[in-house]
Amino acid sequence: MVRVNGKIRAREVRVVTEDGRQLGILNLAEAIRLAQSYGVDLVEVAPNATPPVCRIVDFGKYRYEQSKRNKEARKHQHATKLKEIQLRPAIDPHDRQTKLTHAIGFLCEEMKVKVSLRFRGRQMAHPEIGTQVVDKFLEDLAPYGHPDAEPKLAGRAINVILSPLPRNKRAKPPEPGAKPPEPAVPAPAGTVRPAPLPREPVKPPPAEPSPGVRPSGFVNNPFAQLGRNVD
Repeated sequence: MVRVNGKIRAREVRVVTEDGRQLGILNLAEAIRLAQSYGVDLVEVAPNATPPVCRIVDFGKYRYEQSKRNKEARKHQHATKLKEIQLRPAIDPHDRQTKLTHAIGFLCEEMKVKVSLRFRGRQMAHPEIGTQVVDKFLEDLAPYGHPDAEPKLAGRAINVILSPLPRNKRAKPPEPGAKPPEPAVPAPAGTVRPAPLPREPVKPPPAEPSPGVRPSGFVNNPFAQLGRNVD
């Protein structure tokens, strides 16, 4: 807690003006009267010093400056944090989307992100597949961060570190709870889709004869049954 004016406990204090001039060691009451003559406050800025150091400054302005410094310090502290995202050459699309969401969240919180893709067993025979996975991942993160250097293959892993873009150049973070679009899963190479079967033409129903018109031809000929029913 910052002590101001009469709340300062020391009998003598070292007084510093707002522009940094040293006024020497003064009695507390004298230092408070001096601050009041300037129309500002006597603020204790170094309570553990011997004697404590006090600054002649407007207390509201002092609190604003301290708040601004603390905010900048927290931002710098977040920028030095490093979060790691691990990928695989044959990563599942849903798993990839989850890791992408986490990486975006870290970058939007002013943190650095290390993307690491590890090869296992025979996967090392095709490093270009892993390179494609990393490049596509970096492409999706481009609106939020940029790589500090090109991805490098070290041993059985491809590593790259991303730094967040400046806030005024960075895309807006996704809304909390928003479900990201699921990536489309391409069909395996060599897959041939069957051609659609041709549809049979639909035959129109036979036209009903008009009333009073005798049908032509021998369809449903009533005389066809006469020879069979002769007694």
